[in-house]
Amino acid sequence: MFTQKHSVTVDDLGIVFESGTLAKQANGAVTVRLGETIVFVAATAARSVRPDQDFFPLMVDYREKFSAAGRFPGGFFKREGRPSEKEILTSRLCDRPLRPLFPDGFYNEVQVIGMLMSTDLANEPDVLMVNAASASLMVSDIPWGGPVGCVRVGLVDGEFVTNPTHEQQFDSDLDLIYVGNETEMMMIEGSAEQIPDDQFLEALKYAQQQVEKIIAAQKKLAELCAKPKREFTLYKATEETIAFVREFAADRLAEAVFQDDKLEREAAVEAIQEEASEKLLEKLGEEEFDPNQVRMAFEVLQEEVYRSNILSRGKRVDGRGPEDLRPITGEVSVLPRVHGSALFQRGETQNIAITTLGTTSDTQDMDGLTGGAREKSFLLHYNFPHYSVGETGRMMGPGRREIGHGALAERSLLPVLPVEDDFPYTIRVVSEIMESNGSTSMASVCGGCLALMDAGVPISDMVAGISCGLVTESDASGRISKHVVLTDIIGAEDHFGDMDFKICGTRKGITGFQLDLKIHGLPFDIAVEAIRRNAETRLKILDIMAEVIAEPRKEVSATAPRIHVIQIDPDKIGAIIGPGGKQIRRIQEVSGAQIDINDDNSGKINIYAVSVESMNRAIEEITAVTAEIEVGKSYRGVVRGVKEFGAFVECLPGKEGLVHVSELADFRVHRVEDVCTMGDEMWVKCVGIDEKGRVRLSRKEAIQEREDGDGDGISEKLAAAREHAASHPRNDDGGDDRPRRPRRDDDRGGRRRPRRRDDN
Repeated sequence: MFTQKHSVTVDDLGIVFESGTLAKQANGAVTVRLGETIVFVAATAARSVRPDQDFFPLMVDYREKFSAAGRFPGGFFKREGRPSEKEILTSRLCDRPLRPLFPDGFYNEVQVIGMLMSTDLANEPDVLMVNAASASLMVSDIPWGGPVGCVRVGLVDGEFVTNPTHEQQFDSDLDLIYVGNETEMMMIEGSAEQIPDDQFLEALKYAQQQVEKIIAAQKKLAELCAKPKREFTLYKATEETIAFVREFAADRLAEAVFQDDKLEREAAVEAIQEEASEKLLEKLGEEEFDPNQVRMAFEVLQEEVYRSNILSRGKRVDGRGPEDLRPITGEVSVLPRVHGSALFQRGETQNIAITTLGTTSDTQDMDGLTGGAREKSFLLHYNFPHYSVGETGRMMGPGRREIGHGALAERSLLPVLPVEDDFPYTIRVVSEIMESNGSTSMASVCGGCLALMDAGVPISDMVAGISCGLVTESDASGRISKHVVLTDIIGAEDHFGDMDFKICGTRKGITGFQLDLKIHGLPFDIAVEAIRRNAETRLKILDIMAEVIAEPRKEVSATAPRIHVIQIDPDKIGAIIGPGGKQIRRIQEVSGAQIDINDDNSGKINIYAVSVESMNRAIEEITAVTAEIEVGKSYRGVVRGVKEFGAFVECLPGKEGLVHVSELADFRVHRVEDVCTMGDEMWVKCVGIDEKGRVRLSRKEAIQEREDGDGDGISEKLAAAREHAASHPRNDDGGDDRPRRPRRDDDRGGRRRPRRRDDN
C-alpha cells in the first residue's frame, strides 16, 4: 500500500524529520537526520493488557549498527551482540522524559525501538534518538502527552553552541543534554568544568529556546500524518476501593509512615495493606475481589499522606524539615592492601568506594562507532546488590540503572582529576552500595572523592553531590499553585514526589547533573530554587568531607605501582621494543616492572614498579638501550664474536665495538681464545670511533684504570695467558724464542709464485 512521505525541517538547527516510508505496520515510525547521521525509531503498543498485569511496561531500546559507519562488527560471529554502555545510556536518556507523559493507568506494553542507520562521525546520535522517539509517538495512535524536544548545548570560548560536533565537544566546558516541552524543562543530564550556577541557568534558558523549534517541527509533522489516537482502557483504583481503604486505614497509615527506620516503616505499611485486603475480601467475596485494586488504592493513599504532610505541615516522614540534611559520617583507609578506600554514610544510605591505580595499558578501549574518545583512563563502576535494601534476588551483571548511576558519578568526578601527563595512571573507582535509602549515586560521588584522595590522586578540588526533591499542588487549570523543594530526599520521597534533581560540584561550580520528573514540566523559577538549595547544601557536605580528609595524600599507597617517566628520542622507540617485542619483554622480565610506551610518537615511556629495586633496574636497562658508546668511558661488556684479529664486545644493548688482539691484555696475546670466548664478560674502554661509526675498544686500558684488578670474570684465562706469555719471552726482533721453520732464500714472506714443471 502506498503511503505519502512527509518531511519537516528545522532550518535553524539543520534537523530533518521524515515519516510515512519505513515500518508502516508500526503504530508510528520516524527518521531524524542531522548532517549525514540518521536515526530511525518505531513505536508500537500492545493491543491488550496481559492478565494480572499491574504496571506499565515501557521498553526504550537504542542500538547502533556497525553498517552505519561502514564497518564490520568484531568477534567470531560478525554481528551485533549485547548493547554497549553507550547504547544503554542513550536508551535511559530517552526513557526518562517519555515515561511520565503516558496517561496514568495506561498499562498496554509500549516499545520504542531506535536504530542508528548512518553516521557521519561528527554529529552525536543520542539527541536525535530522543527527538525521533518523541516524533514517532506523536505520529502514532498511542496516547501520549508530548511532544518533547532535545538538544545538546556546549560552551566553547564562552559561547553556547547547539548540538556541537565531536571536535567542538573536546573544547567545550559544558555538556548539557536538555529535554523540554513547549514551555518547561522535562529532563537534563550532563557534566561541566566547574561552571558557576548563574552560567548554568543561562545555559538552561538557551536550551529551552532551541527546544521550542524542534517541538514546532514535530507538531507540524503530526498534523501532516493526521493519525487519530486510539482509545485504550485505563486501569486505576475504583472510587469504591479508595473510599474503603481510606476509611479503614487512613489514620493507621498516617501513623505508620512516620517511623525513623525505613524497614520498620515498610513493614508497618505492608501489614496494614494485608489487613485491608482481608477485610475487602470478606466484603466482596473471591469472585469480585481484585488484589491489584487494594495495591493501587494504597499507592493513592500513601501518596496523599506523604505529600499533604509536606505541603501543609512542612513535615517529612523521617521527622526532618524541607531543608534539613541527614546525618553524614565518613572514614578513609577502611580496607588494607587496596590503593584507596572510603566509607560514606548519609542517613540510611551507605557506600564503600575503592580506588585502584593501574598502568596506561589498563585503559578501556572505546568502540568509537560514532566518533568521540577512543579510550577511557578513568572508570567508575557502581554496584547495587539486593541486600542493600534488605531483599533477595538473582545476582546478575550490572543493569541499566547501575550503569546509569555509575556514569553520572563518573562524569561528576572527571573534571577534577589530574591530566594524564601529570599523573599517568589509569584510575578505577568501584562504588559498592551497602545500604540504600535514596541518592546512592550522590553517595558514590562523595565516597568516590574520598577514596581518590586516600589513594593519593592529586585531584584539584573536592566534589560532593546531593539530590533535591519536589512536592507540588496544582489548581484546576493544571498549573502549580503550591510547591515545596526538599533537600536530600529518601527513597519514599523519590517515589511519591515529583522530582529528583541531582547536582554535583566543587566550591567553584557544577561538575555533573541529572534531572528526572514525574510531572509534565518544571517551571524555571522552581528550577532556580532547587539549584540554589543544592549549592548551599553542597558546601555543607564539602565541609564534612574535609574533616575526614582535608587533601589528597602526598604519595600513592605502598601497594600501588610507582611510576617514573622517561623521555627518549622517538627514533629510539624501535630499539626499546626490539624485533617482535623481544627487547621490551626482556626488560620487563629482568626488572619485574611494566613498561608502557606512549603511542603518540612523543618518545615518552612510563615505567610502573612496586619496588625501588625493580624501578631502578628498569631505568638502567632502558638507559642502556638508548645510550650511545662514548669515547673515554669504560663498559662491562659481553663478548659477542671471536676472530683471529680480536674480539667483538657488546658494550650496550645492541651496540658493540672491536677489541684488537693487541688491546686484549698488557702482554702479547698469541690467540684471542687464550683470553676470552663467546659470552664472557669483560671491562673495556672506548678509545676511538672512526668516521664510519666503528668503535675501537681497549681492554688493556680498562684494566689499568680499575683498582680491583680484572673484575670481569675471565681472570683465570688471563692468568693462564700471562703465564704462557712469560714462558715464551719476546726476541729482540719482536718475536719469541719458539722454533720456526728455516726461511728459504727466495722467501719474500708471502705466498710463493707457482713454478712450471719445465722451469730450471
